[in-house]
Parts: sequence; C-alpha cells; structure tokens
Amino acid sequence: MKAAKSLTAAAVLTLLASGSAFAYHDGGVAYCDGCHTMHNSSGNKAMGTGSNATQLKGVTYLLQGSDQSSTCLNCHATTSAKAGGYHIMTTDAAAGGTVPTNYTPGGDFAWVKETFNYNSHGTPTTSLGERHGHNVVAADFGITPDSTLTTAPGGNYPAANLACSSCHDPHGKYRIVDAAGTVQRPVVAGTGYNGANDVAVSLPINGSGSYGAAPTTTEAVGVYRLLGGPGYLPDSVAGVAGIQPFAALPPYAVAPATYNRSEASTDTRVAYGTGMSEWCANCHTNIHNSTANYDGGTSLIHPASSDSTLGANILANYNAYVSSGNFGGTVAGAYTSMVPFEEGTNNRANLALHAVNDGSQKGGADSNSNVMCLSCHRAHASGWDSMTRWTNKTEFLTVAGAYPGTDSTNTSAQSYGLGRTMNEVQATFYQRPATVYATYQRSLCNKCHAKD
Repeated sequence: MKAAKSLTAAAVLTLLASGSAFAYHDGGVAYCDGCHTMHNSSGNKAMGTGSNATQLKGVTYLLQGSDQSSTCLNCHATTSAKAGGYHIMTTDAAAGGTVPTNYTPGGDFAWVKETFNYNSHGTPTTSLGERHGHNVVAADFGITPDSTLTTAPGGNYPAANLACSSCHDPHGKYRIVDAAGTVQRPVVAGTGYNGANDVAVSLPINGSGSYGAAPTTTEAVGVYRLLGGPGYLPDSVAGVAGIQPFAALPPYAVAPATYNRSEASTDTRVAYGTGMSEWCANCHTNIHNSTANYDGGTSLIHPASSDSTLGANILANYNAYVSSGNFGGTVAGAYTSMVPFEEGTNNRANLALHAVNDGSQKGGADSNSNVMCLSCHRAHASGWDSMTRWTNKTEFLTVAGAYPGTDSTNTSAQSYGLGRTMNEVQATFYQRPATVYATYQRSLCNKCHAKD
C-alpha cells in the first residue's frame, strides 16, 4: 500500500511538473531553445547560411523560424483537427481547406489568408484577406505585408516590419509587482532604455498574469498577454526613422483560463479593465487625434479610450438591447463578448471575478464602463474587413432566422454573406446559433446605438 501511495504521489508530482513546463512562457521569458537555435542547426542540419553558403551567419536572431512571426506560429499555429488552447491560426483553413476553427478573443490569423468574391448591388467586389486583420509577416506560413496599408493607420509603423513581436514582448520583461497594478521592467543601466517604468531591481516573475494570478511581496506576475510597455521597441524596427518606443502601459485585463472555444452556448468573457485603446495608440498614434482627421473636428471620430465612458443613453441602450426590435433586456444579462467594453478599473482581483466562460457573469455595463478599440475590432483577425467583430457592409446579419451565405437555400440570403458560406459566417460569430439574434438581425452597432 505504501508503494502504491508513493507511485500515486509521484504521478501527481509528474503531472504538476508537466503542467508547469507546458505553460512555456509562464508570464515571462520562455526557455531559450523554444525560439532560438543556439548553433544555427536543428537535427544536424543548418537552419540558414551566410554569404557563399558558409555557416558564418545564422537566421536573423538565430530564430527557429524564418522570421519572428514564423517562430511564434511554429507553436501557435496548427490544423483544424488540433485547434484550441494557445493556437491562433488554423493552417489548413489558411490553405483554403476548411473554416478557421480557433476562437480566441483575438481571432484566427487564418482569416488574413481568406479572400472572398461577391456581387454588391451589381458590382463585382473582393474582400481581400489582407483586409481581415493584422498581417504579421510570417514567411513560413504565407503571411505577407499588407500591400495597401503600408503603415499603421494613424501612425507610421511600417507594415513590412509588422510581427507578433511588434505587440508582444517575446522576452516578457514587463511585470505587475503589487496589488495596485504597478508595472515594472528591470533593465541594465546605460543600455539605452528610457521607459518610465524601467528599474534596476524588480521582482522575479512566477507565472502568467493573464488569468488573474496576483503578485506576492516577493514575486511578480507577467502583464496581460506579454504586451510591450513603456520603452518597448522591437528589434525589427530599431533604427527605423520616426519609430518611437512605446509610451503606454499594457492594458489591465484578465481572461478565463480556457478561452479558445466555441461560444455556441456561453460567452468567453475577457474582463477588460482599462488602457486598451491607449495601448493601441502606441502604433495608431493619431487615429483619434482630431487634427489628423478631416474637418478638424471630433464628429468624425468614434470615441475609444478610458475617458470614453458610455454615457447615460448609450449605457441604457447596451443594457436593454437583446436583438433588433427587442429592448427588453436587463443589466443582469446584458453582456455579450461580441460587443465587449472596459470596466474602467485596474483592480485585477475584481476583473478576475468576471473573467469566466460558463455564463455565470452576464452583468452589463455601468457608469464606469467605456468603449475601446476591441469593442468593435478583434486584435488579431476576423472574417470581416477591418477586422471587425461583425460586418458593417450589409443590412442583415441574419436572414429569415439563419446566417446568410453563398450556399444558403434561401436565394435572397445568399448575397448577405458577402462571398462567405453559411459555416464561415457562423464561424465569425464564434458558432453562436443564429437564433440568439432577431430573424432579421441588423448591425451590432445597435447594441449601443439602438437604431433598429
């Protein structure tokens, strides 16, 4: 019996150790061999060569992939059969074989490889894949720079240099060190960093901060999704004229531990706290600057910031809106991850209470809540132009109680799919049944604006 107990205990310890190991990043810098090849070789074969085919210079930064994003996608991309977990790209969907099946809050990068052709009021129209998301350059996965938006809208970050590491710090140096949410980055003095939160001595990171874990007096947790903070400047743009280090803090947010899942029955609620739009402005600097827009006024700018609280009318609309023509909802059941909002707080303990995927936290907005970039857009990619959560280019999101699509038996519904099949349209809604909406559902802009 003692032997059996010992074996059981050993098995448990092994599982715990395995669980920790396979977390990989654990809120900070991962093990070096996961991304780099120390001697520019793998399986006794050269990863790359220098001039005259000599083994004098390896792949840039000695990465496992051809570039930064390819290195990330070596782990974070997979086939539809293995979708879920930490995966953010469905490789066979990108090749045109199936519908993207990763349902992370940020979206599936396979959509940037999906181009749709359709007829819009008699005019042949194309929805290019590059219009569906951030085109993180990943040569090994066929993702190329955006050919139209050669710099970030509202900024000057070059599309040719866009990578996963443009947003995420691959070495995860930013950390939350106390309950107040203080962010620090330990740096070596005199190395050229100038972030407002740079310090010589900080706490070590003991795990991810993306899922609500709290720092202790001796150990920190990583910032949300390893996002770069003040002073962050990716190596890929170091020295590029006009590109400045980040100025904004990473946003305060907490996700449920299981977040890549169908939302057919319940929402995956990421509790966004504060700072998301300010952080996006690290690259999209002037997109909400009135002097950078036509007419010199704010009437052309949709609010999106911690200062953009919903206001009494919008707040009432959000909490009452159920679907087109139905304003009979209540605050207790108002939330939808198709139109999320920021809660207006950096209290991560409170955010962690709301970050669920079981439908137990459906509470709507309050007077502290504000609109943010991610209220309308996905961070990585979506099935629609401008990486919006739903399409703004058609009158109806559902037709006769079903999603539209080119394969619909309802001929009047076919055009509303904008070249997508019914399954592809439903995938953009993260597998929600069409019945959660009105039989003729109009734009989800109406969740806030109630014009339908």
